[in-house]
Amino acid sequence: MSERAQPITPLRVLGPEESYFTGKLEAYLHFKEIPFERVPKAPDRELQQRTGVRQVPAVELADGRWMTDTTPIIAWLETQFPEPSVIPEDPLQAFVSWLVEDYGDEWLWRPAMHYRWSYPQDAHHLSRKLSDEMMSDMALPGSWKRLLTRWRQRTFFVRLDGVNATTWAHVEHTYTNALAQLEAILETRPFLLGARPTIADYGFFGSMFRHFGIDPTASSLMRETAPGVYEWVARVWNARASRTKGPLATGIPEEWGALLDTIGSTYLPYLAANAEAWKRGDKKVDVEVEGVRYEQLRVAPYRVWCLEQLRARYDALLPDAQGEARALLEKHGCWEPLWRTEDLRSGIDPEGRAPFAPGVSMTGLRWIP
Repeated sequence: MSERAQPITPLRVLGPEESYFTGKLEAYLHFKEIPFERVPKAPDRELQQRTGVRQVPAVELADGRWMTDTTPIIAWLETQFPEPSVIPEDPLQAFVSWLVEDYGDEWLWRPAMHYRWSYPQDAHHLSRKLSDEMMSDMALPGSWKRLLTRWRQRTFFVRLDGVNATTWAHVEHTYTNALAQLEAILETRPFLLGARPTIADYGFFGSMFRHFGIDPTASSLMRETAPGVYEWVARVWNARASRTKGPLATGIPEEWGALLDTIGSTYLPYLAANAEAWKRGDKKVDVEVEGVRYEQLRVAPYRVWCLEQLRARYDALLPDAQGEARALLEKHGCWEPLWRTEDLRSGIDPEGRAPFAPGVSMTGLRWIP
């Protein structure tokens, strides 16, 4: 470890064991072999005072600074622990990997919460685990804590996120389609881009590990229909830079084509609709995705920033790489929705201080494991 890195470690990662994004960050830290301790913690007033947002994970450095939001946390840690990098050296691969990371993080959120809280056996199992870990000091009977947890999660992160009788099948298709696409990619390589994990792997890992890979209903589907993905989940969790080595593929693998098609037909059109609503000052947005209409979704300022970040990554490419990236995006229906919203200004972190900037909640709500 370099002298530069020593003052910031070990890290304290605050978040519950069941947390989507905490698991993603833990896997990255394991691979980079960065010393850390996970501390069970719910999003609360203390974390809001430290990071500006009630959201997990939060990370405290050994020098006393605090960070939030896994994507910028990983990007910053890559500057402190650059070898081996999880960001591909090839500019086109890097850009597309960041796009895939964003899709995996954000678009799989809805089915991850749906499978956890819509099915009774899953909801009862997880409400017990969460209330035991996060509400031990609350002076209420255990059954009340579990009931409160289920009500809150189903209300705010399932029903108010557009899951209903009209969208139910499409929400589940989002997951099963992702399984099929990842299974096809992993038939030819141990990780999504080659012999070692990249940022694309970690984008999918949060949902695939702590939700889909563990929750009863979703994990059963994974084991039965995508055993290669199930094996990959364990492989990512067990990857260590000192022993998980090897080359990446050349260019963008052909097997990524179906995944990019899906990003172009689902996630990017949603980001565009959300950004247009944000510009109008709306609080809710309706969007049609693959012929299915999602109504009265919360407008998410954070996802306006996500779109802004994707554009900035494209703008940072050199002209030749921009040409390659544009051709690929146009081929898969990603280019037009990426740029549909003109004069995009999220107003989030204009000074580029993330992950040290005051955090912005992905949902604007509390407690999101």
